[in-house]
Amino acid sequence: MGLELSIIMAYAFGLILLYIFGWILLIPLKWFVRLVFNSIVGGIMLFILNLIGGIWGIGLAINPLSAVVVGVLGIPGILLLFLFKYIL
Repeated sequence: MGLELSIIMAYAFGLILLYIFGWILLIPLKWFVRLVFNSIVGGIMLFILNLIGGIWGIGLAINPLSAVVVGVLGIPGILLLFLFKYIL
């Protein structure tokens, strides 16, 4: 009553599929965590900009979309939001 080769191969194949499936799901999770972190940093940057810009009467709305734009693009994202608000 030993393990047959077909059973061992089935277990090995299942483990390989589980590893590949986990690896495929892990990559988008890393991107999502990175996007959330950058969005939080973007929201903080907008808050600081509104504190400093309040002296001169300029500021940008802090909402999830603007936080994502600033988080992903950085300083060009702030300039883009200013362009949309004051020029367009």
